Amino acid sequence: MNDINEIQSYMKSKLGVGTSFDVGFREIILLKQKVQLYYVTGLCETPVIVELLKKLVSINEEETNKSQLTTIIKNRLVHQQVEEYEYLDDLMTQLLSGLIVIFIDGQDVGFTVDVRSYPGRSPEEPDTEKVVRGARDGYTENIIENTALTRRRVRDERLRNEILQVGERSKTDICISYIQDIADDGLVRKIKKELESIDIDGLAMADKTIEEYLVKQGVNPFPLVRYTERPDVAANHLFEGHVLIMVDTSPSIIITPTTYFHHVQHAEEYRQSPAIGTFVRWIRFTGILASIFLLPLWYIMVMEQQLLPDALSFIGPNESGNIPIILQIILADIGIEFLRMAAIHTPTPLSTAMGLIAAVLIGQIAIDVGLFTAEVILYVAISAIGSFATPSYELSIANKMIRVLLLIFTGIFGVKGLLIGFSLYVILLARTKSLNTPYLWPFLPFNGKALIQILFRFAVPQSKERPSIVHPKNNYKQP
Repeated sequence: MNDINEIQSYMKSKLGVGTSFDVGFREIILLKQKVQLYYVTGLCETPVIVELLKKLVSINEEETNKSQLTTIIKNRLVHQQVEEYEYLDDLMTQLLSGLIVIFIDGQDVGFTVDVRSYPGRSPEEPDTEKVVRGARDGYTENIIENTALTRRRVRDERLRNEILQVGERSKTDICISYIQDIADDGLVRKIKKELESIDIDGLAMADKTIEEYLVKQGVNPFPLVRYTERPDVAANHLFEGHVLIMVDTSPSIIITPTTYFHHVQHAEEYRQSPAIGTFVRWIRFTGILASIFLLPLWYIMVMEQQLLPDALSFIGPNESGNIPIILQIILADIGIEFLRMAAIHTPTPLSTAMGLIAAVLIGQIAIDVGLFTAEVILYVAISAIGSFATPSYELSIANKMIRVLLLIFTGIFGVKGLLIGFSLYVILLARTKSLNTPYLWPFLPFNGKALIQILFRFAVPQSKERPSIVHPKNNYKQP
């Protein structure tokens, strides 16, 4: 690698220098030797590069010892992060990551200087995890910023941020974060092994691709990892013994391992007093249960009137309508999904108008013409609100699928179908594992103390134990 002309030919053929407009190249002469600089223009901080060039050019005026040029250049690279590499492939990877690469004619090593300045937005509160009280910053698509946001909240010398690259072509940066004396060593080794074994061209979908390789989900609709865009939530899980996975270009952080009950908690519960947090948690639980079971239960009560006690005899539509009830429910449920998808793809200024048109015009007209009964619309709307109250977006979608399947079972087999569907639902959850972690813990296997912690929001001074399911090295939090 000591012939500068061969290096230039290699960079031209492999990297496309002179063809790709975003790959920068500059050659300067220092003490009568060629020195070449390569960089990707859109990923570098131009003022820093200009300052480095000034320092390097000044060598011709201030130095004369040509034999010590490599040492002189290294000392003139006024930056906190300068590394030496011997292999061109390693230097190429660093260059495409946003670092500037410097070659010296006749030398076997090249220098890299970390002048990265990735394009992106500033930290802001995530739309899906808003709180009334609390921090307003959130993770961004920049992995360097994300590790800094976490480090700001975990000023522990035992916090480890290990970085590796995945993807034969994309070479995407992935960071594994954990607290060394809390996180289980076996869990950390397993995650590293799974990530290092990934063989793929690139990670265009970033964290989602990593999840599918990590937990091998298959057809199971339930989320096996938890996503968060809040640094305070991520830091809290680090203190409990979880491992975080950050993928460059994604603002979502993967938390592992997780259970079903990790997906039904929200940061807002911990920003209020324990009593209010418990109240909010139970309201949320009620909404989640309604999103799954309300429609199948209402339908079976309508079809089997003898199951209704006298006090609830008012339940059921006064008019059956022109379409069977079960078909009305399924069509209305699909209609809600249409509205949700339309709201996602509709520009914000138009989404409010679209919602009004759908709710007032379409809904009311559908009732007037006899397509739906008013009570069907009511219960479908309540079920949809319960889905929106579910903190985890992925879990809410999975619950919708389960709700539709329960409706189909109930519509075909009646009460037996509802019981069969419910049994299969529980069996599926009980058999699900995320990185060898039982999905229904602490309900199955049963852990009474941990289950109480889930049902009730206790004050922080009373919560002195870390969850045993992550097998922390240190079971007790610091007093």
